[in-house]
Amino acid sequence: MKSFWVKFILLTGMLWLGVDTLTSTQTASAQLPPVSVQLGGDSGDESTLSLALQALLIVTVLSFGTALVTMMTSFTRIVVVFFFLRMGLGTQQSPPNQVLIGIALFLTIFIMKPTFDRINEVALQPYQQENMTQMEALAAAAGPLKEFMVAQTSEDDLLYFMDMAGVSPVSSIEEIPIHIVVPAFTLSELRIAFQIGFMIYLPFMVIDLVVASILLSVGIMFLPPVMVSLPFKILVFVLTDGWFLLVESLVQSFNRGV
Repeated sequence: MKSFWVKFILLTGMLWLGVDTLTSTQTASAQLPPVSVQLGGDSGDESTLSLALQALLIVTVLSFGTALVTMMTSFTRIVVVFFFLRMGLGTQQSPPNQVLIGIALFLTIFIMKPTFDRINEVALQPYQQENMTQMEALAAAAGPLKEFMVAQTSEDDLLYFMDMAGVSPVSSIEEIPIHIVVPAFTLSELRIAFQIGFMIYLPFMVIDLVVASILLSVGIMFLPPVMVSLPFKILVFVLTDGWFLLVESLVQSFNRGV
């Protein structure tokens, strides 16, 4: 079990560090004599990373775990929408940040589960059973993850980053470098999150305007409109089963059929 998690962290770390570049470099230098520094394991496996490099990758993944979750999964869109909801309700720190982030994290696991299952099937299990080298497992694991991100990414954003990086048009998703897919995916996620956040914030703003107009018309100047509108906003949100509708809409907004 310990070996399984070590290999999982290594595989995730190589994905995050963009070792698809190393794969192309390894192919270009295939005619050179292989050089491998082995501190343990089978010295005949030239594609296995040394123990020191494995330890470095594990530490790197643990350091950049937050960025890995937020930049390559559905977490960004969900948590931004939740914060827009709290701003619209005007409840300040309720629900607290820990609750919103926790809900967003578990929704991310739910949405990303088909992708994680494919990575486990095509890359992690063969790597765990030593039927694949680390580079082969990396190439296999990058496929499902890039497919998910590209499915959520605007074509204009993807072409924009490809143009800036000087990457020529490709015929398949596998040919797109991951360092291009990730920023394009993040930009698209932020745009969609703000669009959803605007649609959520608008009804609450209308309630604030109506309450402020009523208070002004009856001459109540000393009572803050936000204090009066807050119970009405919470009542409307509860009566419409707002949490269910919001979560359902967020989950269905992701194209998980890829």
